[in-house]
Amino acid sequence: QKMPDYVQDIEKCKKFLENFQTQSDSDKYYKYIKILNAVAKRESTIIPIELSDVAQYYEKDQDFLTSIEKNTLRYVSLFSEAVDLLLPSADLQPFDNDDVLDVLRMQKVQQLQQNQMKNATFLDVPNNLNSGLPKELLRRYELRILPRQNVKCLKLRQVLAQHIGALISIKGIVVRVSEVKPQLTLATYTCDRCGHEIYQEVISKNFMPLFQCISDVCKTNSIAGKLVMQTRGSKFTRYQEIKLQELAEEVPTGQTPRTVTVIVRGELVRFCSPGEVAKIAGVFLPTPYTGYQAMKAGLIADTFIEAMAVYQQKKSYADYIVTKEQKIRIEQLSIEPNVYEKLSSSIAPEIFGMVDVKKALLLLMVGGVTRVMNDGMRIRGDINVCLVGDPGVAKSQLLKSIVQIAPRAIYTSGKGSSGVGLTAAVIRDPITKELLLEGGSLVLADMGVCCIDEFDKMEEGDRTAIHEVMEQQTISIAKAGITTTLNARTAILAAANPAYGRYNIYRTPSENINLPAALLSRFDLLFVLLDKPNWENDTALAHHVTFVHQNLRPPTKIQMNQFIDAEFMRAYISQAKKIDPFVPKELTDHIVGSYVSMRAHEAQVKDPNTYTTARTLLGILRISQAIARLRMSEQVIAEDVSEAIRLMDASKSSLKEVKPQKNRDKDFTSSIYIMIREMASLATTNLVSYDDALTRAIARGFQPQQFNACLEEYEALNVWHVASDRTFIKFSAN
Repeated sequence: QKMPDYVQDIEKCKKFLENFQTQSDSDKYYKYIKILNAVAKRESTIIPIELSDVAQYYEKDQDFLTSIEKNTLRYVSLFSEAVDLLLPSADLQPFDNDDVLDVLRMQKVQQLQQNQMKNATFLDVPNNLNSGLPKELLRRYELRILPRQNVKCLKLRQVLAQHIGALISIKGIVVRVSEVKPQLTLATYTCDRCGHEIYQEVISKNFMPLFQCISDVCKTNSIAGKLVMQTRGSKFTRYQEIKLQELAEEVPTGQTPRTVTVIVRGELVRFCSPGEVAKIAGVFLPTPYTGYQAMKAGLIADTFIEAMAVYQQKKSYADYIVTKEQKIRIEQLSIEPNVYEKLSSSIAPEIFGMVDVKKALLLLMVGGVTRVMNDGMRIRGDINVCLVGDPGVAKSQLLKSIVQIAPRAIYTSGKGSSGVGLTAAVIRDPITKELLLEGGSLVLADMGVCCIDEFDKMEEGDRTAIHEVMEQQTISIAKAGITTTLNARTAILAAANPAYGRYNIYRTPSENINLPAALLSRFDLLFVLLDKPNWENDTALAHHVTFVHQNLRPPTKIQMNQFIDAEFMRAYISQAKKIDPFVPKELTDHIVGSYVSMRAHEAQVKDPNTYTTARTLLGILRISQAIARLRMSEQVIAEDVSEAIRLMDASKSSLKEVKPQKNRDKDFTSSIYIMIREMASLATTNLVSYDDALTRAIARGFQPQQFNACLEEYEALNVWHVASDRTFIKFSAN
């Protein structure tokens, strides 16, 4: 490669900006001339130079393209000089929002006119407006060089010394974002004796201000004029630092993840927040240590990336862009009658069974509608789910699958998490030395899902930090003089083991689930997953596991192309979350009656396993709204409420595992009879819906064959009569 001639390269940059054309829908147009006109009219402040366009324009001159990629910052200045030559000169007419540069230009006009009158010489005022003003002060734009579209992202461990000064693209997770500060790029001084203006360009973080005037007037008169910095006449740019950490799947086994500092300026600030996965294109540069660190570091230098572009890789539901093909597919899927089952079965299909648990996880990602009252009070719409079960029932695997599907999800383990790590920690900023709040897992998962594994292993003091998050969805902080409230609008998915490692059926559920009642009531759904020996289930599970290991796909009759992938599921949920379904008036009595019957049933039980509170009623409403959202419906129907109640019964049915009954198989008819009689007494009528009774029996663990056998046995005894169309069960008058 030849040594670059920068004078010729400026001409190449100018030629490219003038002559490059791109194809639009109708005809070709000059892409960069259009951008320059927008900058001159103050409609835009960004000039993006895409290297794909440069490669297209200079197909035969690849050395020029390579020089730009290897020495990017130099060519940013060369392109800026070419832009200065091509940029249409702004006229003297006032704009709507005059800035400091406009004031300086007008002062320059007045000064030139005064000198013209004093010296009685002709001066072309418009052509001398910018004389004496530095180029950096005159530029109202930010020029960025963007990498080619087909360039792959480098891993953080692949960024080496050979990339110093080059344009690279990396991908990682944002772990820390500093506050936006104004950074001085050009300092303006005024002499207190002669009034002369002096400009000083600031390149590094630290600089030495000028103190003595160097104008000809002060030198001629032998006056030591003092310089006063004019803050209003200086140029500042927005400055922010981002800490980027390599992705978990890129970290080698047994090593800690690496981090790199990314500096963003101007319009790129506030583009990403902690917890997001971002792709950053920028220039890899070294920087020497300063101050005490320089004495300690010696010849060692630190490195950072000067950002040219920032892209969000995993967008939140609100920012998700759905393509036309996805919209058509979403409309087709939403009208299918089994959309609820199809979506839930696509969650971790390699895990055997757990149909109701997967449905609950799907509803957790969709969520209900958050209501905001006129007085500002919020009623949360996020659904919280807790999985308590024996070891080896794939609780952690379900949590990992949710992290992969949800666009914003944080996975943490209870034993390795403290209360500060979950909420927020007070740290000292290494740049400004100020005390700052660094958000924990619950703050990073705002508007997303926070998966907490080993929930029972957490310390009691750390677990109490979650109470406020699960209901009020805020985190109140009062530490080190910082008193504030952080948003934590997140859905909690917790997994825990029973108190004795495995669920002990000889103890009560409250003894097995060693969690306080104040915390359990905040979970909308609580599933107890027991590993009970059963010949049929064990055989099916073993066949399923061996098939998955052999074929790397679940053994199902459904073709693999009918399974919904994670990308389309994110698109479907993003569209579903835009719908705000309401509960019609005709369903009010049904919901109220269901809640009252649950409370009455609990009052009749001597030793209730769970406690039905007003949060249970809100949970029914949230789950019903989530099911309506899956149907893309604006209104909740009776089937949605019935499914929500069925899910709650299914989650509580395993809680009723008491001491093993030796003759349970023989006595199932009595249990089903008692259940149907309770339903009739609560309804204060001798009619019971057949479908409701069958759903309640299945939720309690009985088979449909057992349910029908019970109906036939008691109908033969003339206790009740079953309608011929199987719609209701009517108790006999006697």
